[in-house]
Amino acid sequence: MEEEELEKAVHAYLRKKGFKLTELALQEEQNRLSTSSQSDLDVTRSENDPARYHDGYNKLRSWAYSSLDLYKHELLRVLYPVFIHCFMDLVAEGHMQEARTFFRTFREDHELMHLRDLQKLEGILSPSHLEEMELAQSLRQSKVKIKLCEYSYDLLLQYLQKTQSLAMLGVINEHINFEVLPGQPSTISDDAEVVALVGNSQDLAKQINQKEVHWGLLEDSVEERLERALSDSEKAEVENKEVELEDTKKRSTEGGKQGASVKKLKKDKLVGAMGKNVRSETSMVSMAPRVKPELTLPMMPIEVEHSILDDLRNRVQLSSLALPSVSFYTFLNTHNGLNCSSISQDGSFVAGGFSDSSLKVWDMSKIGQPAKICSCDDRKSTSGCCFYGANSQGENGPTQSDHLQGSDEGKRPYTLFQGHAGPVYSSTFSPLGDFLLSSSSDSTIRLWSNKLKANLVCYKGHNYPVWDVQFSPVGHYFASASHDRTARIWSMERIQPLRIMAGHLSDVDCVQWHVNSNYIATGSSDKTVRLWDVQSGECVRIFIGHRSMVLSLAMSPDGRYMASGDEDGTIMMWDLSTGRCVSPLMGHNSCVWTLAFSCEGTLLASGSADCTVKLWDVTSSTKALKMEDNKASCTNRLRLLKALPTKATPVYSLRFSRRNLLFAAGALSKLS
Repeated sequence: MEEEELEKAVHAYLRKKGFKLTELALQEEQNRLSTSSQSDLDVTRSENDPARYHDGYNKLRSWAYSSLDLYKHELLRVLYPVFIHCFMDLVAEGHMQEARTFFRTFREDHELMHLRDLQKLEGILSPSHLEEMELAQSLRQSKVKIKLCEYSYDLLLQYLQKTQSLAMLGVINEHINFEVLPGQPSTISDDAEVVALVGNSQDLAKQINQKEVHWGLLEDSVEERLERALSDSEKAEVENKEVELEDTKKRSTEGGKQGASVKKLKKDKLVGAMGKNVRSETSMVSMAPRVKPELTLPMMPIEVEHSILDDLRNRVQLSSLALPSVSFYTFLNTHNGLNCSSISQDGSFVAGGFSDSSLKVWDMSKIGQPAKICSCDDRKSTSGCCFYGANSQGENGPTQSDHLQGSDEGKRPYTLFQGHAGPVYSSTFSPLGDFLLSSSSDSTIRLWSNKLKANLVCYKGHNYPVWDVQFSPVGHYFASASHDRTARIWSMERIQPLRIMAGHLSDVDCVQWHVNSNYIATGSSDKTVRLWDVQSGECVRIFIGHRSMVLSLAMSPDGRYMASGDEDGTIMMWDLSTGRCVSPLMGHNSCVWTLAFSCEGTLLASGSADCTVKLWDVTSSTKALKMEDNKASCTNRLRLLKALPTKATPVYSLRFSRRNLLFAAGALSKLS
């Protein structure tokens, strides 16, 4: 019997027996069940309705923008992660047309701060793209940490409870972790570090940053021995001058001469003392603590040590009033084939890695020798055969320049290294300049001898392209960064890596050694920088604040500070001991490819795709930091000392020599 027929039979029986009250109660129960089932059906339909994301986000956006100005900038932080996850949820559910409409309607709100991410997400056209795109996978598998003050957090909770927007509530619960801070809202300038992708654990970064970091220099280094020698010599010089002054007082019989002599000696003594004070004030290195090495260090030849000491004695002291000379080298007619460049420690060699899998090294001492220079037409080269060097205060003027163009009969002006099976993405010279490392898309790293002009070793370990490779400050060891999201530490004598650093959520794009060789820093497409202990392989710091992929890193000579540059042109300087930002730098308007500290740490040089080299005053910012250690926000700004334009040449690499000369290299795709 059908359900409807059964109900009719029951009602007929109740009427026949005269059970009117029972019949009414049954009718009411049936009506209630019918209403409830209809309500459940409506809820189910609303849960599958794609319009719920558009309506819910639009209401949340309107509420955030209409909030009080004191709390508005904090509440607006919630909008971007909610926006991207609403879009990706629509795509995952198959509502492609609604997803595109939603994206186009609200993307303008976030273009200023997240343009590059939006450009990547715009390419998602189907649910399968979500699984294939690395950025989308990283966003969906990780949570965003947002810092809010207590009152802003309460306001958000009250809004969600009042509106009963299930779609927004689900997105926020699933993809956002809130760090609620007591007191007043944070300043708008702190926004860079309050919204970050930190993985699934909310407290991961906080726990890691509590670990101890020994940021000083190695014990008994060459610099330390020089400092001791200079200190002893200065003491002896002052004592000799005091004895000489006493002798002059006793022997002199002429008052005028004595006065002049005493005045001269006092002046000499004062100048000596002032020189010492200037050196100790400008040099952060001498004040850095000393630490023991965690790696077995190679022996340094005596002649090399003497050469380094000689360079240190003749080093130019740089400051805001004494800027460095800049020697800029330009690769011409590269036709977009040059991927990287590197400069040796003393600037005597320049290397370039090309898309045709070749590595070329130029000897600067041979620039300008016509007999050893070839023509660009020789072998139909399109990989930067021509080379241009300009030595000036940052401008490619005609003075002291050499444009390599010779005869067909001549020899190549460079040494050609071939062996990789794909584009060369990074190269680096050993500290002594006798070896050269290169990394490639073929997932290998190759060691080349600059003296033998030959490949010595091929290191295999990464599974995907290797974006960067860097020698340690002591040589022998080197670190690599790869598309496989790992960084690895190697030694020249072993073909397998010694350590594997895993933890980044996306590509590891750059790597840099700490000056004491006990740590390495890695910059990633996940917009974070991490510091790793080379002995344990553990992450000891996570630096959060960049809004785009990190492309360059540099360590200060005393080992306390680190600078990082990103794809948007922002540079951030970090205190390794505390893990917080010292000073964000806004000056470049394109990718920051390279960073370098001067030898005493007073200046920071940055090179960018915006065709400029910029010099920043580090000393003033670090002094302000020491006076304001109790403040949590990073309101200090490094002072821009000078911008050196290169007309139309993007800057690929920078290097300060031991004597504080600044070498730079860039490339022109086509000489106009």
